[in-house]
Amino acid sequence: MTEIKFCENNFTFGTEETMKKLKENYSNADVSVEPCLGYCGDCAVGPYALVNDEMIQADTADELYEKIKDMI
Repeated sequence: MTEIKFCENNFTFGTEETMKKLKENYSNADVSVEPCLGYCGDCAVGPYALVNDEMIQADTADELYEKIKDMI
């Protein structure tokens, strides 16, 4: 099962919507939100998530969704 983690502090980049779409469309993935993932420098500059503990970054939340979708 693919594990996807989002930082709630990164929601300012639209990643909350990315998370919701992943939960709706990929029930086989374990999608969760954490208070902090410890990547504060990266978190402050753009959308990201951890997919199976690998950091995935993108310029937009939609691009992040597409990258994660390809990994599931």
